[in-house]
Amino acid sequence: MTRAMLLAVLAVTSCGASSQVATDRGFNARARALDGDTVAVDFRLLGVDAFESRQLCERRGNCWECGKAAQDLAAKLLRSSTADIKLTTTSTHGRPVATVTVDGVDLGERLIRAGLAIPEAQYLGGDPPRAARYAAAFSRAKLDRAGALAGRWIEPVKWRRGERLQCERRSRSPARLISGRE
Repeated sequence: MTRAMLLAVLAVTSCGASSQVATDRGFNARARALDGDTVAVDFRLLGVDAFESRQLCERRGNCWECGKAAQDLAAKLLRSSTADIKLTTTSTHGRPVATVTVDGVDLGERLIRAGLAIPEAQYLGGDPPRAARYAAAFSRAKLDRAGALAGRWIEPVKWRRGERLQCERRSRSPARLISGRE
């Protein structure tokens, strides 16, 4: 499952001081205090496995920071507008699983289309339309050689288990890295 996490900041303020609508819908999750009145909760994206933040991929014989590129793209999209986060009924590793859209753009689909994540069809059985969109986005990203799909990469789940590309084993020195923003 993905470690691509979304930071949902929940301000612990009165409803009158906020433009957000309070609801009675609650959930259980691990949270951490950012300061005295701000709490952060991590969400895992449904059906997406993005490259890990420290993961490197290979392009033109050099390592590049594909995980950082995935994190940067997600952060950029999330900063652009208010995110619509829809919780699923599942959780993984103590974190809720959710779908996230920003201005009508599905964050998971956008990461896949950019070649910075892979779809996890086994987790999308209850959402066939999303599974089809994610599969189509991945096919298109492969055809366009987008992001990591322009070179060599290791599936994030295998990377988390310790598998590495040759360029990662040679060196992690900054001089051998290509920026993920290339």
